[in-house]
Amino acid sequence: MSIGNSLRLVLPVAVIFFVLCLIFTLHRYYSFYASFDQGIFNQVFWNGIHGRFFQSSLSSSLSTNVVHGGEVPTVYYHRLGQHFTPALLLWLPIYALFPSPATLTVIQVTLIAAAGLVLYLLARQYLEPPLAVMITASYYAANAVIGPTLCNFHDICQIPLFVFGLLLAMEKRWWRLFWVLAVLILAVREDSGIELFGVGIYMILSKRFPRAGLAVCTLSFGYMLVLTNLIMPLFSQDISQRFMMERFGQYADGDEASTMQIIWGIVSNPIRLLVELITPVDRTIKYLLGQWLPLAFVPAVAPASWAIAGFPLLKLFLGKGDSVLAITIRYAMTVVPGLFYGAIIWWSQHPKAFKPSFRRFWVGCICLSLFFSFTSNPNRTFYFLIPDAVKPWVHVSLPQQWHHVGQFRSLLAQIPRDASVSATTYLVPHLSSRREILRLPQLELRNDAREVIKVDYAIADLWQLQQYAPAFKSDRAALQELIQLIDRLTTNLEYGIIGFEDGVILLQKSATSKEEAKAAWLAFRQGVGSGE
Repeated sequence: MSIGNSLRLVLPVAVIFFVLCLIFTLHRYYSFYASFDQGIFNQVFWNGIHGRFFQSSLSSSLSTNVVHGGEVPTVYYHRLGQHFTPALLLWLPIYALFPSPATLTVIQVTLIAAAGLVLYLLARQYLEPPLAVMITASYYAANAVIGPTLCNFHDICQIPLFVFGLLLAMEKRWWRLFWVLAVLILAVREDSGIELFGVGIYMILSKRFPRAGLAVCTLSFGYMLVLTNLIMPLFSQDISQRFMMERFGQYADGDEASTMQIIWGIVSNPIRLLVELITPVDRTIKYLLGQWLPLAFVPAVAPASWAIAGFPLLKLFLGKGDSVLAITIRYAMTVVPGLFYGAIIWWSQHPKAFKPSFRRFWVGCICLSLFFSFTSNPNRTFYFLIPDAVKPWVHVSLPQQWHHVGQFRSLLAQIPRDASVSATTYLVPHLSSRREILRLPQLELRNDAREVIKVDYAIADLWQLQQYAPAFKSDRAALQELIQLIDRLTTNLEYGIIGFEDGVILLQKSATSKEEAKAAWLAFRQGVGSGE
């Protein structure tokens, strides 16, 4: 059977994945559940089409100068000091044609869906169509694929396509394409060389392409060291003072650390290394089982999976924080290419194991993975179907949310496109196509004239926080903080209330409050002011 004919077997699966993910992610955006990161990337792209590449006031608000130094966010801050992501320029022409946060969502779903088709072509280099179809179906059913697809736009969405393409080029001996894709992988993020390093290790250990593998390892490791120690610090000190410390601060002695210092801190204390690798034991085991489940646990016994995916796994297991072992967020996607390629190699060596009984078991694993992907409610995509809490009951229905959106859209329309604004998390993406934007409660930024100003408008969706406050302390605290902020801003007449609809308040600097809007705010304020 030709590749073209056999590809028709997986096209329906790919189309179903693409259509469903696109529907759910676009619905998530348009119903105002896309959050802060979607706004960051949209502002980066929006600044890009206006010639201000990789600048973002939203990213600046997360920089070490602001978080640790207490400085004011700047509109001319270059995000390359936080994450070095030149590969995003590939998609800038598409965004220029359709400049919207929703465009990023379409790009992300398209890239991840296309990666599955490249995976099928890769599998067909070794396997017959039935096995290749199963491998591909496992990819589209993997929680580590579905979860990151249904979240805010992220740079890691490029990794599956680039890595599968690189491995296919390796199998075909298309070396020019191989090295182009190697460079693109490095351009995705400052740490994406870890995936490439794993490929190089496999090429060496398998003895198939040892010289090329050594070159890959040297290129990827050297690039990451030079980038994180010499190039990124030219933009800001975030890599050493914030991101390294937040993820790997347990291996450092001071308040900041370079990549080399973290690596030395890891290798110089093997006991601590071992403890970090296996703890917390329950979450580590659960994470591995979740990654292996859609492939019927074959990667657990596949040496090639460990060789390639082992290094991304090592980075996650050595890091700290809840997100590193969360299978539904973007970091989990870095492990996927190695696991699936290793499974392909294993099946090429054990084709007789594909018996009807194991096939049924595998289908069961795929169904179970789909079930877990849905019930985990990744990034609240299925908020209207799955309650966020049972005791106390927290659930926002579809009619309820869309009615809410319809009520406050007129407030967004009152904010001029060129005005500076600060907004709550779920409103940020929809207002991020502008130069000056922050997330509440921040109100001050430094503009292009290097002057510190307060934003012209502030808008807060208090109703959304109110829905989740009974079950979540963070939402409760955020609601009370915003209420106190609004009280202060309106009492000293710094901002006036010019709109209030269904728990969403719009403030304008130096404006006189509208009586009707102020009365609606005070009525709402009375109900939640005591923390009810």
